[in-house]
Amino acid sequence: MSSALLYALVAALGNVLGGLAVVRRAARGLRLIEHFVAFGAGFMLAVAIVEILPEAFARSGRAAPALVLAGYLAVHLTQHTLTTHFHFGEETHHVNDVAGTSALVGLLLHTFFDGVAIASAFLVGPQLGAMVFVAIFLHKLPEGVTISSLYLAVGRSAGQAVSAAALLGLATLAGVLLTDYVGFLVRHGLALSAGVTIYVAASNLVPEFQGKRGWKLPAAFFAGAGTFFVTKLILDHAV
Repeated sequence: MSSALLYALVAALGNVLGGLAVVRRAARGLRLIEHFVAFGAGFMLAVAIVEILPEAFARSGRAAPALVLAGYLAVHLTQHTLTTHFHFGEETHHVNDVAGTSALVGLLLHTFFDGVAIASAFLVGPQLGAMVFVAIFLHKLPEGVTISSLYLAVGRSAGQAVSAAALLGLATLAGVLLTDYVGFLVRHGLALSAGVTIYVAASNLVPEFQGKRGWKLPAAFFAGAGTFFVTKLILDHAV
């Protein structure tokens, strides 16, 4: 589990970097993160469908479809039903005070299962673990942007905004640590994580760029999916 924890720590730092980009008003960094959203969506979707789902069905058996659906629905419940205001990306308009807290609660569940996904993938093998780590790291930066910008939009301080991003990273580490000790997560964590990952890629990230003009963001999306297959080919030949 030490490898999974190390990878999760790196992923968690992505949350903090996203938060710092917001509070420091790093315009170039925020534009780059926008492309991370598109690229990450393509990579995540490919990893979830081609790699995570087959392993989840192998580990969870007949329970897998219901668990995948449960993971998907849980994210929708916490991020778009119970949460009053949520979208992936920088928030530039003033929102009510409840929005920051409710978005943080919604993202904490999601980031906890980021950790479960990393730990569960490494239980299968280092190759799957590395692929899942890359997929998760790519959306950690926009997660940090999302929560930090929301905190600033409701009037919180820069320190509080970065702390909220760091809290998301801690939830990821908690997901890794608990997976090793909770039998249900050892067996079924991958199936739940598959549903969470598919939701984040298809229902959170894709809508953030699909309505925007230009070819760069769609190109980044397809490049993300293509990069997955190149990475898989390299890893398959390296084993």
